[in-house]
Amino acid sequence: MSEILVVGGAGYIGSHMCKYLHGKGLLPVVLDNLSLGHKESVKWGPLYEGELDDPKVLAEIFKNHDIKAVMHFAAFCYVGESVTEPLKYYQNNIAATLGLLSSMLEHGVKKMIFSSSCATYGEPDRLPISEGQSQQPINPYGRTKLMMEQILDDLDAANGLNSVCLRYFNAAGADPEGELGEDHDPETHLIPLVLSAALGVLKKLTVFGKDYPTADGTCVRDYIHINDLAQAHHLALLHLLDGGKSKKYNLGNGSGYSILDVIQTASRVSGREIKYSFADRRAGDPAVLVGSAEKAIRELGWKPEFNSLETILQTAWDWHVNNPDGFGSGKSK
Repeated sequence: MSEILVVGGAGYIGSHMCKYLHGKGLLPVVLDNLSLGHKESVKWGPLYEGELDDPKVLAEIFKNHDIKAVMHFAAFCYVGESVTEPLKYYQNNIAATLGLLSSMLEHGVKKMIFSSSCATYGEPDRLPISEGQSQQPINPYGRTKLMMEQILDDLDAANGLNSVCLRYFNAAGADPEGELGEDHDPETHLIPLVLSAALGVLKKLTVFGKDYPTADGTCVRDYIHINDLAQAHHLALLHLLDGGKSKKYNLGNGSGYSILDVIQTASRVSGREIKYSFADRRAGDPAVLVGSAEKAIRELGWKPEFNSLETILQTAWDWHVNNPDGFGSGKSK
């Protein structure tokens, strides 16, 4: 059974990835400091608790396991926070990742699937966004992702470390079988906040900005189901394990939905009224981000299965109804 190191494997995307890898006959080996992830979500392979750049923990992992490739999900990813705390983002997303890459090279592991972002594009030249468009990020989070893409290009040229950088749009939804879902503390992602408002856990949703140049004045985003995201990562892994060269791909559905679209669809799915109020725009938020994934579909054979907003919200709603307190649901208080 091939072993894959999943850095950040106790988090939202990482845990779904681990379940998907296990279903494909692979063993996910998780490295996570559990500062944002959940120990309860690590069910499909061993967990090593530690920092992503800890040379001792990494040496132990590479000694104990025949790691074929690394998947990196351990970045900080909140745009607003990156604007107010840029140093935190540069230290973790770049400096700590360099430590991980150094350990990989030291132990002869030269294949990485890197979790990049549509935030590398900034305000897009045209829509939908394709891989060839200019990358001019407008927030520190996007800049850290672009810098890491460039660093990986350099390591490919100098050290033969092959990578696939997946620039995805808004990961959303939950495991259709109900074992995993989205649970952050604090929660800043739109869909879990909308559903918390539907459940009454959140009294009122705050919508940031109503004066964007969009049909209803709110931001428009491209939502991609978490399982479709995992499928794409697995296909990228197979590409590298087959000896494929470094690549960069967008992962999106090519359809944009405004914040008010999401609220209205969530209200239909849940059968609940969702109260909301408007606040000023957040710094660093582009008006519209919608991506073309034609390259990934063509070259990787990616076939999204959960690509309607209603389906995405239904899987998320099913998990939130059964886990109103997230992974803490059912625990003694």
